[in-house]
Amino acid sequence: MEQLEFSLYLKFFIGLVAIINPLGLLPVFVSLTSHQTPQERLKTNTTANLAVMIILWISMFFGQVILDLFGISIASFRIAGGSLITLIAWSMLQGKLGEVRHNKEEKGESVAKESIAVVPLALPLMAGPGAISSTIVYASQFNSPGQLLALSLVVVVFSLFSWLVFRAAPLLFRLMGKTGINVVTRIMGLIMMSLGIEIIVAGLKHMFPGLM
Repeated sequence: MEQLEFSLYLKFFIGLVAIINPLGLLPVFVSLTSHQTPQERLKTNTTANLAVMIILWISMFFGQVILDLFGISIASFRIAGGSLITLIAWSMLQGKLGEVRHNKEEKGESVAKESIAVVPLALPLMAGPGAISSTIVYASQFNSPGQLLALSLVVVVFSLFSWLVFRAAPLLFRLMGKTGINVVTRIMGLIMMSLGIEIIVAGLKHMFPGLM
């Protein structure tokens, strides 16, 4: 049982890594913070990952309440969320960074904002619809106090991992180059598409138990 639960938490962590894809966001982070000093870049990094952690926590503990408020079943949300994750994954496989996460106007406005840590970096680039959907689905399936606490710790571990990746952004970007980043983005896209299909299948099984 403990081994099974560890596998669940590991899968949740890998899913967050695949969906949010900090390595794939390195070029975006570098470009958005290119005008900042090292101290300002560090502050942006810390603020963005704290914001991601809070957003995912809110999704984990209150996501189901929001769904109930609008009368949306978890099966429907799984299918919608899985479809969205698959769409984002397809964009990643095509080598496109974030076109489904924000529009051109949001991208242009972000340059003029004093702080880009929360918008657009944390939301919607990192804690976008895919990550929020995945978090709500996991929290609805594994909702005992102990499991929710463990999932919350996984979010903390992910935020720390993402912080470390962005902390080394200039070095990693020089080492990997655009080609390396593109390769990682496509690999993450494939993993992410598999995760999205799994979520869709789970939703269909719950909605149409007699068909599967």
